[in-house]
Amino acid sequence: MKEKQYKIGYTTGVFDLFHVGHLNILKRAKEQCEYLIVGVSTDELVMDYKGKFPVIPHHERMEIVKGIKYVDKVVPQTNRDKFLAWESLKFDVLFVGDDWKGSPLFNELEKKFNHVGANIIYFPYTEGVSSTIVKQKITL
Repeated sequence: MKEKQYKIGYTTGVFDLFHVGHLNILKRAKEQCEYLIVGVSTDELVMDYKGKFPVIPHHERMEIVKGIKYVDKVVPQTNRDKFLAWESLKFDVLFVGDDWKGSPLFNELEKKFNHVGANIIYFPYTEGVSSTIVKQKITL
C-alpha cells in the first residue's frame, strides 16, 4: 500500500442532502491522509451563518457521514474557527473548497498553520452539484 502524504486530515461541511460532490471531497481527502476526521456543522451553526436550518437534522447528518467508508471519525462542528479545531484535533492538513483560496480569512489561517506545521489543501468543487441545486430540483 502506498504511503500517504499526511497522517491526519480534517475537513468540515454541512453535508445536507448528501450528494456526489460531498462524496468526492471525502474520497479525495482520504486519498491523501491515513486518518480522516470530518466536522459536521451543527444546525445552530448553519442557522448562524446561512440564515436557515439544514433540511436533515444534525444527528442524522453525523450518522450519514459516519457511514462513508472514507471517513475515520466524525465530530460536531460548533464554530467556524479552523485553528481552534486544529488545537483540539492536531491534524496535519485541512481540506477545503477552492472558493476560499486567497480570501483574507484563509490567508490568515495559512500563516497560523505554517507556524504549527499544518497545511491547507484546496479542492475544486464538483461542477453542477450542490445541496442548493438538489433542493431546487426537488421543488420543480
